[in-house]
Amino acid sequence: MKRQGFTLIELMIVIAIIGFLAMVSVPSFMRFLAKAKRAEAYMQLNSIYAAEKSYWAEHGTYSSVLLGQGGIGWKPEGYSGGGKNEKFYYTYGFSGGGEGRGYVTGKLETPASNLGISKADKDGFVAVAAGDIDGDGKPDILTIDQNNTITVVQDDLTD
Repeated sequence: MKRQGFTLIELMIVIAIIGFLAMVSVPSFMRFLAKAKRAEAYMQLNSIYAAEKSYWAEHGTYSSVLLGQGGIGWKPEGYSGGGKNEKFYYTYGFSGGGEGRGYVTGKLETPASNLGISKADKDGFVAVAAGDIDGDGKPDILTIDQNNTITVVQDDLTD
């Protein structure tokens, strides 16, 4: 009678190969996820740019307020007060004004202190997006200005 099946050695070799392939592919996958999160930031910053330009056309100045009195009327889709339950990752806006008014906090919960280079006045604006997209404690920081120029101030993808 002939038995069919795999030996323990053969199974261990297959598991070792699968483990090696997973070890090689996970860092690439994590980098891909980080790039997808950054793509969200580009989209949201362009949305802030459009809202600022509309506000400027109506009032002749830019505003550092996202929502409420004197605000540009911008918030990410589905915004519900900020934090882990949001559908977006980055923290967006301006350093002053508080949650929901000057900035909105995404699910990465990046502190608004990373928005310090933001500004808005009659001559121009700089809005900021900040998020620790790879969990290393160093946030990815992007800005957009009145000329629709997006700048990567601190690159969290190069680590």
